[in-house]
Amino acid sequence: MGKGFYISRPLGFVLCGLGIVAMLTIFSLSVVYTKEKRKNQVTAINETGMVTTAAPHTTPAPSNEPWDKYRLPDTLLPEYYNVTLWPRLVPDEQGMYIFTGTSGVALTCIKETNLIIIHSNKLNYTLTLENHHAKLTGLGGTSAPAILKTWFQTQTQFMVILLNEKLEVGKSYWLYMEFRGELSDDLAGFYRSQYTENGVKKVVATTQMQATAARNAFPCFDEPSMKAVFHLTLQHPPETVALANGMELGECKLITIEDKKLLQTRFKPTEKMSTYLLAFVISEFTKIQSSEKTNVLIRIWGRKEAIESGQGDYALNVTFPILKYFENYYNTTYPLSKSDQVALPDFAAGAMENWGLVTYREQSLFYDPKESSNGDKEWVVTVIAHELAHMWFGNLVTMRWWNDLWLNEGFASYVSYLGADYAEPTWNIKDLMVLQQVQRAFAVDALVSSHPLSSREDEVITPDQISQLFDTITYSKGAAVLRMLSEFLTESVFAKGLHVCLKGLGTICTTSIKEIMNRWILQMGYPVVTIDTRTGNISQQHFLIHPEAVVEKPSDYNYEWFVPITWMKSGSNMGQHWLLTKTALYEPMKTGTDWLLANLNVMGYYRVNYDPQNWERLLTQLTTDHKVIPVLNRGQIIDDAFNLARAQIINITLALRTTKYLLKEKEYIPWESAIRNLQYFFLMFDRTEVYGPLQTYLRRNVQPLFDHFQNITSNWTQKPPRYMDQSNQINAISMACRTGVKGCSELTRMWYRQWMKNPDSNPIPPNLKNTVYCNAIAAGGVEEWDFGWQMFKKSTIAAEAEKLLYGLSCTKEPWLLNRYLEFTIDPKQVRKQDAAFAIVYISGNVIGQPLVWDFVRAKWEQITKDYDDGSFFFGRLIQGITKKFSTEFELKQLQRLKEDIAASSFSFGTQAIEQAIEKTKANIKWVSKNKAQVMNWLTEQST
Repeated sequence: MGKGFYISRPLGFVLCGLGIVAMLTIFSLSVVYTKEKRKNQVTAINETGMVTTAAPHTTPAPSNEPWDKYRLPDTLLPEYYNVTLWPRLVPDEQGMYIFTGTSGVALTCIKETNLIIIHSNKLNYTLTLENHHAKLTGLGGTSAPAILKTWFQTQTQFMVILLNEKLEVGKSYWLYMEFRGELSDDLAGFYRSQYTENGVKKVVATTQMQATAARNAFPCFDEPSMKAVFHLTLQHPPETVALANGMELGECKLITIEDKKLLQTRFKPTEKMSTYLLAFVISEFTKIQSSEKTNVLIRIWGRKEAIESGQGDYALNVTFPILKYFENYYNTTYPLSKSDQVALPDFAAGAMENWGLVTYREQSLFYDPKESSNGDKEWVVTVIAHELAHMWFGNLVTMRWWNDLWLNEGFASYVSYLGADYAEPTWNIKDLMVLQQVQRAFAVDALVSSHPLSSREDEVITPDQISQLFDTITYSKGAAVLRMLSEFLTESVFAKGLHVCLKGLGTICTTSIKEIMNRWILQMGYPVVTIDTRTGNISQQHFLIHPEAVVEKPSDYNYEWFVPITWMKSGSNMGQHWLLTKTALYEPMKTGTDWLLANLNVMGYYRVNYDPQNWERLLTQLTTDHKVIPVLNRGQIIDDAFNLARAQIINITLALRTTKYLLKEKEYIPWESAIRNLQYFFLMFDRTEVYGPLQTYLRRNVQPLFDHFQNITSNWTQKPPRYMDQSNQINAISMACRTGVKGCSELTRMWYRQWMKNPDSNPIPPNLKNTVYCNAIAAGGVEEWDFGWQMFKKSTIAAEAEKLLYGLSCTKEPWLLNRYLEFTIDPKQVRKQDAAFAIVYISGNVIGQPLVWDFVRAKWEQITKDYDDGSFFFGRLIQGITKKFSTEFELKQLQRLKEDIAASSFSFGTQAIEQAIEKTKANIKWVSKNKAQVMNWLTEQST
């Protein structure tokens, strides 16, 4: 404990309680997490006998019947599945890619029932000799009731099997089905991806089951608590290799089906796991793998060209160290014998934590040291760490239902920085959590349309409701709250709690600790803590970016939190205190002439406001010797001030004054924090008369930073030595070009022109490609754009293609932007996985934004219908393309779109539209209140 560090007596009691509960907290929060892995010893059974095919039909169901509800009844439990699948990697006579399969599942009856209800979606079934879609037999000498009829509920995605008698409690049965589905390109369930290699089209059959798409691949009990063992067999062309969660069993067997020679690969039974974690891939991919010295076989799979060019080497090098780190962190051995990681050309998410077979977007797994940037490398290592963290937390122990998704994803988001820091200890990557998770969560959680981390089970029922939980709150706020808990417990105590969780102890938690954590988990939002250094008074209130917004969601805790306050004074005194009430008087907060800084290193999930005198003292310290204040808090002061100003808690000119010291700042985190907040000014004012003075002011501030990096890189010919400096060099050039610093535009155009002259040798430093591509294409015309498009189409490196995808959106030519928009919805031009990103990139262009808005309103049904997860796709679009909305006219257009969607058969992105409406209303009020003040202040700075 450092000199002068003070812990109050109430804090001591609270920390004592937290230390005890560290062993139990994570487990108790999830309430009903399953126990540690256990293997099923029952021998798999194989059944045959189906003869004819028939498409499923739908029978209307009366309301309140079990098949009319979205949740499975609690009458049956699956024990193990036998699944055999044969995907066709060439189209049939109708031009369709299909797959056929058989599935058997062993069921145990928990409660008497004459119904079997099992998930099934988009599958056609073969009829049995008894003219049913399934066959039921008994196991262990049990006789099975006869099937009276089967039918399908399309809305709830169920196959319903009505029996002539009830199943017996405690008895087991075998349900067998044969089926056929489409291997479509919708990026969900069992789907196809494709790429071109040496001029030949290659098709990959792969999966994405999370959250509710396993039912698209085979009939199953598709809920996370319905864990089972999976025995999987894949039939595939001889030139392909098949992968699954388990290791391959022996040699592939050569078989003949329908006069076609096929390989048949069987896999070891999986651990007992949820359906959403099942995965399989059939491809012509090649691999690299770990040496025999490791006790876990690690294989990196992908396109042959990518693997042979070394793009998978970095992933292979960091995977085993990260696995070992997590084994020590969890104090639990990795439970599988192998860890396959596969880079897919088409993948909707960043990656997926399938147990033993993690799937990735190419740019999330592949790294080319010659072409890729530091940001690409950082993304790869953090994504790998995120997915590997799930091997224990999420896979070994699993949420009962999706309402506790935050604990899975928030936890993995948090510890991914710990794993990445272990793999790359010189990067200081844990500090980036403040920018990448905490501040990101703050932005969304300050809206009345936010939601708690954990909801009641009955509030998350439909696939669309489940899909909407995969958002910033779940990932980033979850990470921020867990980071806060870990910081105050210490990392070692926190990790001990995880070990207890993984060993499956019961749910024990003291009332006081539940009170502390429930306030952060069961109510949305976060507080702004106001400290009056003249009186020692501390108070908290629910922070809302739109202060006049009405919070309609009730909270049992009245939007009050138990807040851990850490602070330091200019005299180096430090302290810690818990704010357990709405207001409190705390003598050490009185400062006299000293300044006080709260929330050291942004450990707590809250914002801080001060009395005007303390704000002035902090600003004075920044301008005289900013290094006295910790670097994370320099970024915090800027971020808090700008957001407090947006919420009308402090004056906008006070926020702007926090940027004046940037003339002397060389560190990445404060600059990045400033740029992100100033981005709001660009969004609001880049179509107004304020834009010119804003450019002038920022140009003067960024000029020293631009000169600094020009000097330390020997006129841009070298890379800065420190990792954070390499990131800030990007900011220096980006802001310099944006604000018109002399020589910046010429520099980016020179690099791009050199590349155009010699397309086979790109002279642009990898870290600077994003900025150079954008600025050079913006300054150029059709020649520059067409060259960028050709390079995009030719690129064999996913991260490089993504940079060009962004750079192409920067052109100032409206006709090129419109052409680009049409390309985004043509899968032959832009992959479906990239469409939403490209459209949002274009909307960030002041010229492109109205073009995008018209485009999306005219074609929203078309651009979502091909996506199985249309809500996620459309929500991403709406959030991205409405950022600039700040007029009553734009608000009315947005409300009209909401009405159009409500009147349609779609239910996509409703939460995203609500958030966009709220943000637009806030923007309108903010511009009305602040435009003149900002204009006057900026004008004064230039005199």
